[in-house]
Amino acid sequence: MITAVLDDLRAESAVLDDLVAPLDDWSTPTPAPGWTIAHQISHLRWTDRIAALAATDPAAFARELRTATPDLVDRGADEPVTLTEWRAGRLALEQALLAVPAGVKVPWFGPPMSPTSMATARLMETWAHGQDVADALGVAREPTARLKHVAHIAVRALGYAFLVNGLPVPQEPVRVELAGPSGELWTWGPEDAADRVTGPALDFCLLATQRRHRDDLAVDAVGEVAQQWLRIAQAFAGPPGPGREKGSADRGSADGRGRS
Repeated sequence: MITAVLDDLRAESAVLDDLVAPLDDWSTPTPAPGWTIAHQISHLRWTDRIAALAATDPAAFARELRTATPDLVDRGADEPVTLTEWRAGRLALEQALLAVPAGVKVPWFGPPMSPTSMATARLMETWAHGQDVADALGVAREPTARLKHVAHIAVRALGYAFLVNGLPVPQEPVRVELAGPSGELWTWGPEDAADRVTGPALDFCLLATQRRHRDDLAVDAVGEVAQQWLRIAQAFAGPPGPGREKGSADRGSADGRGRS
């Protein structure tokens, strides 16, 4: 299974690579406040490196974890980065995850993950930061079936979203029904759950990665738990962020988080 996820991660990275490779200047501001395109790529390069470290040297990663601070998402963003370095880091991460022994979980800033889940998390973050870059360049990306990975990790992170916001983790199940880009239905949770989330997969992913305000999206919730979850949903590890302002997508820049 990890091979298929890594194939999709490679494809998602290639989409972003195609956006930035032709650019002579990476100083264009993105919707993340204070971050240029260079910051976005540098952050991805740093996170790929740390993920590879976690997979190959858990003790060294543990030392990194002990120094983690609330500004974790800013780590590495100010480091100079080249396209060649980012590409090399992506390959190193792929090789590191493939080498993890079966049954072994990779430590992380959130809960430990299987190599497949780590690859899914890297795909999610690559897609999210790719959205910031696409927004900065005025490019509308075509939604793909790879969104299912982003949605899956967001659904799996429901309890984590409550936890990092200092809220009790709900015991009630939530049914999630999302329309994929080709019209297929993606579902999670029991069919008879009282709490439900429905909408286009793209909109749900934009919400869960905090790239759009909920009011700008066609994601619906029924039930108190589902409603509260959509107010705090995050697919990424780390502290909660304020998200994006309403209407920020129309302005081309936002004052929200966008740095996860």
